[in-house]
Amino acid sequence: MDFYQEYRNKLRTPEQAVQMVKSGDWVDYGTNVCFPTLLDAALARRRDELLDVKIRGNLCFGPIQVVEADPTREHFCYNSWHCSAYERKLVDRGLCNYIPMIFRNLVPYYRHFLTVNVAMMCVTPMDRHGFFNLSCGAGIARGILKDADIVILEVNEHLPRILGGFDESIHISEIDYVVEGDHPELPEFPVPDPTPEDVAIANILVPHIRDGSTLQLGIGSMPNVVGSILAQSDVRDLGMHTELCGDAYYELYKAGKLTNNRKTFRPGKGVTGIVFGSHELYDWVDSNPGVIIEPLEYVNAAETIARQYNMVSINSCISVDLYGQVNAESAGLRHISGTGGQLDYLTGAAMARGGKAFICMTSTHMDRDGVRRSRILPHFNGEIITNPRSQSYYIVTEFGAVNLTGRTTWERAEMLISIAHPDFRDDLIRAAQDQKIWRRSNRR
Repeated sequence: MDFYQEYRNKLRTPEQAVQMVKSGDWVDYGTNVCFPTLLDAALARRRDELLDVKIRGNLCFGPIQVVEADPTREHFCYNSWHCSAYERKLVDRGLCNYIPMIFRNLVPYYRHFLTVNVAMMCVTPMDRHGFFNLSCGAGIARGILKDADIVILEVNEHLPRILGGFDESIHISEIDYVVEGDHPELPEFPVPDPTPEDVAIANILVPHIRDGSTLQLGIGSMPNVVGSILAQSDVRDLGMHTELCGDAYYELYKAGKLTNNRKTFRPGKGVTGIVFGSHELYDWVDSNPGVIIEPLEYVNAAETIARQYNMVSINSCISVDLYGQVNAESAGLRHISGTGGQLDYLTGAAMARGGKAFICMTSTHMDRDGVRRSRILPHFNGEIITNPRSQSYYIVTEFGAVNLTGRTTWERAEMLISIAHPDFRDDLIRAAQDQKIWRRSNRR
């Protein structure tokens, strides 16, 4: 078959392709660096022709032209499954709404409940067999495209081609239109410099990681500090099984620590569902047989994670209350990010033989008025509960690590107060007494 002729038959300008969008449609943009910049800009130029076009995306780093062109949201209504820093600012401005989800369930939501009138996302150039690689967004892309009425692909010449176990590509015969155009280099996401507290937390975590452990590292400076410290440690033969592959894994690979050789599932392969970071990271994953990308409904399934012996999951949160409930999504009612895969890895790592699940945070933070606040709270009052108290395991601050598994409410209060900042411990004890989760024998 002449796949190149079929390609030419389906080739459109961005302006022509977005004519498929009608008022009232649901449109999907995909995720991270697979965001369709040319199609987004073309759709924004149709603003005055359209009403009530609802758009879904996640971890989009902006600018999103349909949002910026319509501050009234009369024409375009943008929504995110997981907020980047840019999308968080849109939420603050009333220009984005969060869609609650757990990452392993995202594609099944589309399969069973959601409508996609038009899906548009970036892919690599087509290969000689007629396939486009779904690149850094493959963890969710194929599942969304399968359920779309109309599929429009935007070719981004800079995207890495990432090998996969399955659903990492789509064929020219399965799409409706393709667009081309010039793109800037992929955005990079520098990791912020660690604080002394981040380093202290990382030093507490590293002794829990043994030779042959498989790692899931979440987003943020602290997980990257863990990767940097591990790269300089004596730990060997680490593995990767993660929803997000960032630069921490590349640093471990360069140091000879990330081999994947002792993984009990997918040995020799680092597994991920999403990739973003530095240009060096994109070069590393490009056509690398040692890194594979697979659907997150599979990668993040608890039963898949549990097949990795000595699975270690390290994620961050915003606050924890004395009952062991974890908030990783909001500051009060202000939305910050999303559930993502945190609950997936808490569940799966705890099920794995030798597995451990860590939730980390600094003990305090400065609020907008410059007042220092404790991240360990007596109880939540409007914060979003990401992880229920029944699935709290290791909680870590710069003052130590405690394992809440199987602990009573009074034991949890005592353990969490022991890793709170000393300036707040007396107040927390008084609150625990008022909440009847404190024993007089606790305080020594």
